[in-house]
Amino acid sequence: MPPVGDGAVEEACRQDNQRALRVASRAFSIRRTLPFLKMSRTTRSRRRFAVTPLSLFLLLLLLAAAVGVPGLRVLPAQVPPPGRLMMPPLPAPTADTTPGAGIQIYLLTIGQGDAVWEKFGHNAIWVRDPARGVDLAYNWGLFDFNEADFIPRFLKGSMRYWMEGIPAEPMIGFYARSDRSMWVQELELTPAEKLELVRFVEWNALDENKFYHYDYFLDNCSTRVRDALDLVLGGRIKAVTDTVATGTSYRWHTRRLTQEELPIYTGMDIVLGQPGDREISEWAEFFLPMRLRASIASVTVTGVDGVVRPLVKSEMQLYAATRAAEASEPANLVLAYLTLGAVLAAIVVALGVAADRGGRSPRVALAVIASIWSLVSGLIGTVMVLTWTLTDHAFMYYNENLLQFTPLSLLLVYLLPRLFLKDRSPRLAFRVSAAVAALSLLGFVVQLLPSFYQVNGEVIAMALPVHLALALVAWRLGGGAAGA
Repeated sequence: MPPVGDGAVEEACRQDNQRALRVASRAFSIRRTLPFLKMSRTTRSRRRFAVTPLSLFLLLLLLAAAVGVPGLRVLPAQVPPPGRLMMPPLPAPTADTTPGAGIQIYLLTIGQGDAVWEKFGHNAIWVRDPARGVDLAYNWGLFDFNEADFIPRFLKGSMRYWMEGIPAEPMIGFYARSDRSMWVQELELTPAEKLELVRFVEWNALDENKFYHYDYFLDNCSTRVRDALDLVLGGRIKAVTDTVATGTSYRWHTRRLTQEELPIYTGMDIVLGQPGDREISEWAEFFLPMRLRASIASVTVTGVDGVVRPLVKSEMQLYAATRAAEASEPANLVLAYLTLGAVLAAIVVALGVAADRGGRSPRVALAVIASIWSLVSGLIGTVMVLTWTLTDHAFMYYNENLLQFTPLSLLLVYLLPRLFLKDRSPRLAFRVSAAVAALSLLGFVVQLLPSFYQVNGEVIAMALPVHLALALVAWRLGGGAAGA
């Protein structure tokens, strides 16, 4: 199949009506917003989970040897040059008059993009039905920032997404221009299964059925694709993946996919609570489109002739991005965060020593640093408390990072500058700063207990040294906290 150039893609886009293009462009920027999550288990850099045709072939070959799958065949090794777009061929005319026989069903998978919400990838079900002139990609990742209640819903954790059928070529062209890798896997479905899937997605796209309550781990654009395919296959996908252990968690994957954006990585890691660290099954991993793409090739189905075949009939890479590949595992950044915490703590202690010798400037600098740190820590703690108690963001509940960032720190925004600049309230300032440091230290110690399993070593490594340093300086400049 010759590559399709940018001009051909543009021409395909122009052939669609303006409404299709507006819907497509809104869909393509899909802010999947897996908001505050992101798992952990060990952490890694960022390499795309790009399954090459060779690795896919070897995987299927091993499966055939292990379970004796008959009829296993090599998937077409069609990979475009980086930056070039290819399209799968149109369905060949068939003499089979069985309803649904001429329909092609693809799983379309889109890799990472530049924006934070694009780090987790995207997917859709692509339906080609030449008999009806249908060529649509059904996409469950649509939302509208301009909705009157979007922000309240986002904060509450009850975001409303919807699905819609998008003209496939403009959608694919958009992602190619965004330099995001794309793959299509043609699925080996019976004519009856194809018709059932088409009926379902067309029903789902009706105005009265298209909206759903979005959850960034449990109910997103990828899990909706997974569930639609599993529905027409009678639960076959779930049956073979739901009990498969992965050794990963939601935090693990979130760290893996966001580690190139350290501020986002840090924020998500702080607000994600204990639920993000429970081990997930292969079925649950399908909240990530790339995981669904990789695993679905191992699923087998029984055809109308009674022969067991792989669900994936063929695979083709439509576009190879020029960006770096998605990381395969998260990097371990504990040492980096410990270094940051230690440097901040050393600065606080050094300024405290200089202030104790009578310098005014060190006291001012110390007051500024202490106020900023305490304000940020206190606000983070307040957000975690409010999220846990007032929202539906269930993966932010039971957050052990409340011991590292407590609302109690807000008192220090007032008390520490008052102590450092005016020598006022030394005993109270020390006691509050000591309490904050003690909570942080407690968060480190309780990691030894099995019920405290949150993977937050990086947060502890950053926060604990600073809390201890502030308590020490408050004690020192408060004259031994005026006898405590």
